[in-house]
Amino acid sequence: MTDERYRVQSLGRALDLLELIARQGRDGARLSDLARDLTLSKAATYAILQTLLAHGVIADVGEGQSRRYRLGLTLARLGELAVANLSLSDLALPILREMTEETGMTSRVAVLDGAYAVVVGRVDGPGTVRFGDALGRRESPHCSAVGKAMLAAMPRRDAEAILRQTGLPRRTPHTITTLAAMLRELTTVHERGYAVDDEEDVEGVICVGACVYDRAGTATGAISVTGLKPRQENGRIDELGQIVRRHADKLSASLGGSANRSLRAAG
Repeated sequence: MTDERYRVQSLGRALDLLELIARQGRDGARLSDLARDLTLSKAATYAILQTLLAHGVIADVGEGQSRRYRLGLTLARLGELAVANLSLSDLALPILREMTEETGMTSRVAVLDGAYAVVVGRVDGPGTVRFGDALGRRESPHCSAVGKAMLAAMPRRDAEAILRQTGLPRRTPHTITTLAAMLRELTTVHERGYAVDDEEDVEGVICVGACVYDRAGTATGAISVTGLKPRQENGRIDELGQIVRRHADKLSASLGGSANRSLRAAG
């Protein structure tokens, strides 16, 4: 439920305007008709239209009295992103439950939002320890398993640009804080097919993640497991990596994608 006290009237009018334009379909809508239906002056309606045009949310065709307004391609792009994110989190939840049941650890699915990893779904592991990252919280990609997994899946120049943008701030004594070392780490992630946050974000906690691909072969997100660092770490971490990678491939398949690229390259 929304709080009426914090609603922005001008934004509400812009959204109402979009609804009116959408109803007109391919023919579009005239300024005079939109102003009448919104019970606004033509000047106020025109100002809103110009703002929407500037952001690509609507498009216009014609001139003068015959000028009409239609929905813009920006909405199509945003709609595709919204569907992709919803589909990924919805499809991922059963797989996250399987991973949690198999490992006893908390499982997560994340997407890249700009330069940061954002968790969009989580299944908590059993027991008293809870890793209560809020859904939607942005994580620095250099010290998270999901972030590293997605960086390793993209062209090196793109990954480097993101790392330069976010920086590599030190979170713990184990955090990788130089670009050269992180780029070497991403090469390792790509070769073995999974990423490890080895106490790099929080001391005593490890995360193991793997990338998820869509039908176009694009990295669309990543999944991971999180838990307290095991005493016998090396064998256990590699075992977790194989489990997460297997489930990431299953999620990729449900999106129409194929197995981890590093696996295919390694044969």
